[in-house]
Amino acid sequence: MSDRIQVTKKDGVADVKLVRTDKMNALDDAMFEALLSTTEELAKDRSVRCVVLSGEGRAFCAGLDMGNFGKMAEGNKEGSSPGGRQGLAPRTHGIANRAQQAVWGWRELPVPVIAAVHGVAFGGGFQVMLGADMRVVHPDTKLSIMEIKWGLVPDMAGTAIMGNLCRDDRLRELTYTGRIFSGAEAQDYGFATEVSDTPYERAMEIATQIAGKNPDAIRANKEIFNNLPDMTDTEALLQESVFQDKLIGSKNQIEAVMAELQKRPAEFTDS
Repeated sequence: MSDRIQVTKKDGVADVKLVRTDKMNALDDAMFEALLSTTEELAKDRSVRCVVLSGEGRAFCAGLDMGNFGKMAEGNKEGSSPGGRQGLAPRTHGIANRAQQAVWGWRELPVPVIAAVHGVAFGGGFQVMLGADMRVVHPDTKLSIMEIKWGLVPDMAGTAIMGNLCRDDRLRELTYTGRIFSGAEAQDYGFATEVSDTPYERAMEIATQIAGKNPDAIRANKEIFNNLPDMTDTEALLQESVFQDKLIGSKNQIEAVMAELQKRPAEFTDS
């Protein structure tokens, strides 16, 4: 798809790889643009039932490109910020700005996203990982909410996601200090769904399982979970019923039942 991201699609799974290997997949302007365009394209493709997001080479993503920090040291806001001259406060992508959408876009995809993480995930790279529904992390991966090292706050949608994953006092400690922690610790803290010595292979295994389920139900489940934080209990209970009414008796739901009863692989359609 670009010289920053490669996408391969097979059997309902989109295999998305960050491929700026010479810079440990660091986030420069071209990488930001590739992240945005990739999520936009995937969102339009009904044949995609699950996404695996990983990094080629030695790392998942080393964070913001060092060149941006050099520009910050010179006081150059335009060249150092993904928001450019207009700054970061204007909302350019729905509720997000451009940099935030590089993370939030994965959360907005109508299908599950699984991040396979190895090497390092620092700063912005850590936040890109958080955009996924699930994160399979090598136990020796080095991770950090590293923005404080550069005198900054995490601002790529990280704060909107981290609080739902990690205990408040631990999150504050990691954010205030920028301490580097391991993949094994990330699981203890709630950032890693599971650890694996082969995170990419494990992520693909999970994705293949998901791609074999009723795609309408999978999409409904993701929308349900994405909506929950802003809902009252009354609204959440109604939401379950509304989605279930749409699914019961639908072509793919009937196929799920028949395949189970006949003990055969289901053949779903992507409508």
